[in-house]
Amino acid sequence: MSRKLVALVFAVQVLAAAAVAEPRSFDWVFASNEKAQLNPADFHAGRVYRPGPDGGNIHVNIQATLPVTIAMTPAQAWNDALQHPEQMASLSFSCIREHVVTTTYECHLDPQTPMVLLVRDERTPDRALLNGIAAIVRAGAKTIIAPNLLTISYYRWDCVANCIQPEFQWVRLVKEKYPLTAVPKIYSLLTPEQDNQKIHIRFKSPAPMTLAVLPSKLADQIYANPSVANSALQGTTCKQRGVQSLAFECVFNIADGPQALVVLPDVPVESHKKAEVDWQTLKCVANCSLESK
Repeated sequence: MSRKLVALVFAVQVLAAAAVAEPRSFDWVFASNEKAQLNPADFHAGRVYRPGPDGGNIHVNIQATLPVTIAMTPAQAWNDALQHPEQMASLSFSCIREHVVTTTYECHLDPQTPMVLLVRDERTPDRALLNGIAAIVRAGAKTIIAPNLLTISYYRWDCVANCIQPEFQWVRLVKEKYPLTAVPKIYSLLTPEQDNQKIHIRFKSPAPMTLAVLPSKLADQIYANPSVANSALQGTTCKQRGVQSLAFECVFNIADGPQALVVLPDVPVESHKKAEVDWQTLKCVANCSLESK
């Protein structure tokens, strides 16, 4: 390999390492344009925004040749007013901006309430008509009142730097129903692949049980000799006692090594009854080489 190629490879590796160390950056990114022509007192209905449970923010650039008023109103109320014009006077507005020719318009929206962006030409029909008549007299011919040319530029909140990141998803390790038994139930299915790897356990049983995730070697000792369970369980914080119906989470590091889920009965059990266990872990499934160490 030539020196130049080696240097290039090294530079790429340095840049990749630097990108891993930096978190993603977000900003408003241009999405699309929308154009319209407004006659005097006309409304233009733009995009409908549907904020989530935490609400949302909008960011648009607006340009007009003549002053306009901008506002947000509930989308359902606007649709009703279109069907029944007498309801226009009762519309409620938020984030009102008046006498706008060019601006960056922003508004915070309440949770889970679809809102429509409205832009209204501020000219009154009477004044426009007088201007039109004067123009006709001056020109000596038929003329049309000049429309108000409107441009709306929409933006979305998106990643702009260090956008390729590790992707994680929950992966099921085991899901089953099994007959209760006095013998400890052992599932040796987890070897952590990254630090702070989460696990999620959901358990249901007709009898109280103790659940614990601990090193596989200790789990094997418990299976061979259940009397050592109490001392073995002292070495883990990922445990629950007296469980009949519960979901809980724990985290593990690579240094913890192979782990096992141990299920122990707290009281004598009836063998014809069954318990249910669902054990999942959050694993990297894409771009894993970019994960911060």
